[in-house]
Amino acid sequence: MSVATVFEVVLATVVLGFGFWTTAVRKTYSAAVGFVAYGLLVALIWVRLDAVDVALTEAAISGGLGGVLLLGAAARLRDSETTAAEAPGSLTRACAAVLSVLIAAALAGAVWLLPEHAPTLAPRSVANAWATSLANPVTNVLMAFRAMDTMLEKVVLLLAIIGVWSLAPDTAWGGRPGPCHRADPNGVLAFLARLLPPVGIVVGIYVFWTGADHPGGAFQGGAILASMWLLAIMAGLADTPAASRRWLRCILIAGPGLFLAVGLGGLWFGSAFLAYPAAYAKPLILGIEVAMILTIAATLGLLLAGAPERSVK
Repeated sequence: MSVATVFEVVLATVVLGFGFWTTAVRKTYSAAVGFVAYGLLVALIWVRLDAVDVALTEAAISGGLGGVLLLGAAARLRDSETTAAEAPGSLTRACAAVLSVLIAAALAGAVWLLPEHAPTLAPRSVANAWATSLANPVTNVLMAFRAMDTMLEKVVLLLAIIGVWSLAPDTAWGGRPGPCHRADPNGVLAFLARLLPPVGIVVGIYVFWTGADHPGGAFQGGAILASMWLLAIMAGLADTPAASRRWLRCILIAGPGLFLAVGLGGLWFGSAFLAYPAAYAKPLILGIEVAMILTIAATLGLLLAGAPERSVK
């Protein structure tokens, strides 16, 4: 057995162990920490499968933004942990276990019954990659061959932030999202919030810019920027902007708005909606990506901050 095979077996075993432990552990905070570790290990699995773009997204969301969200929720629920008397009974646990096994068996059976040579559009995508001048096949597919899905994903993010803001009380409408964080200015969190953001911003911009030719892109870069922003907010070094700020709302609609404008331009100058003119395909895609990274970073950060809770002072 080769070293690579041994590593993959050990990695799969550890991932399954973390998944089981995260599900079975009683404490919410411990489950959140386990989920973060589980996500980072899954990112390694994607790397082993040569899906580096997916690995970057998994690490940024599960290990970064998702971890912050879960840890924050666990901190708020710490005083209301389920006691032993309120724990689910044996019948409930047995039903949950049986249901989990049935779902796992159904998924395994679906994978096992897949045709050996599944239909694919990969050859056509590769043959027409020259039209966008993008060397990264993932970015090529996301921004050209399934551009409609990519645009609608940004619309979903916009609708999500509208939904979260709609939960604000009337007295805080248009105010600052989330609570006002006050950390020890000489503590570890404040130290990390001063140390990591400059490095994280450079890494996020690099991951975004290199996405045209190498693994990366606007979503991965935006997630990194949002993580750095949230770190500064949690340390009390920055505050969330008021939801009523016009410049903030312009950033939130910049990504889907520019995407839609370019798509409508395809009807006028090209052959179809979201059809890029061959001579301007790469500049147009890069322009959309610049707008999207701003929208993604702002939207993800504000989603985790929550609904407006404080009036503007």
